[in-house]
Amino acid sequence: MDLYFKLFEVLFPVFLIIGIGYYLGKKDPKLNTKFITDFAGNIGTPAMIFYTITTTGVTLNVFLHHFTYALIVIAGFSVIGLISLIFLKKDTISELPPLILPNTGNMGIPICLFAYGTAGLGVASAIASVIILFHFTLGVFLAKKEFSFDVVFKNAPTYGILISILFLYFEWEVPKFLENSTFLLTYSTIFLVLMSLGVALTKLKVKSWRESIILGLMRVVGGPIIAYILIKFLNLSGYGAGVLLIQSAMPSAVLTYLVGSIYSEKKVVDSIIGVIVASTLMSFITIPIIVFIALKYFI
Repeated sequence: MDLYFKLFEVLFPVFLIIGIGYYLGKKDPKLNTKFITDFAGNIGTPAMIFYTITTTGVTLNVFLHHFTYALIVIAGFSVIGLISLIFLKKDTISELPPLILPNTGNMGIPICLFAYGTAGLGVASAIASVIILFHFTLGVFLAKKEFSFDVVFKNAPTYGILISILFLYFEWEVPKFLENSTFLLTYSTIFLVLMSLGVALTKLKVKSWRESIILGLMRVVGGPIIAYILIKFLNLSGYGAGVLLIQSAMPSAVLTYLVGSIYSEKKVVDSIIGVIVASTLMSFITIPIIVFIALKYFI
């Protein structure tokens, strides 16, 4: 019974804030969350990466290991995603991002925080940093179908990751004023992006439920299966394995829609919207199951 209470404690705050965003979006259809996107991308996310990686007890070794695990899982996502897109005769390049880039930041980080505390927060951020980095690099390249170094150099989260690695490598102590500042930015970012996810769900309309459900299912079911195989293959255990499993179970990130809407054609964007909505709705069922498994077997 204690495990069920823990599960409720972990998921209720996250779903509550998403629900608040959904309510506000329904109440005011013109509610503009662009400022949240700008804030999160340029200030909040780099600050969150820095705070969660440098102040939660994560070592450089732990960071690099889980950074690598995330890359392996993304490679697995890519295989499943490509097979699914080929089967449905979809664009295998521009429609791949929502299948390989889960919502590890908006949803994954707070869920891992409530599940495993600050230790889980640090590992979750190491995994999320890979996804965040790919959003603004690989995600843009796939949407545009062309490579550009400008995208890499203008990516603020990249600098947050690099600075964090420097602090870990040299074992520098984070100044208190910097820790306090990034602490406030981190938790405000978590709240705002969860709320914006709820708002986004009121605005995104699905064109084809059949295709969206198939691709969404590949995202929320295929992800944790790949992660579980990796956990067993590498004989991982403890909260690190649990965080990896939870992060891999997240639905498609809304950010893939924002990037796609800038660089991709409309029919591609419509498909991306469908995957995001379908996977997010299904995740309200699958995430509790995955978190339950993580809390039961990876403590």
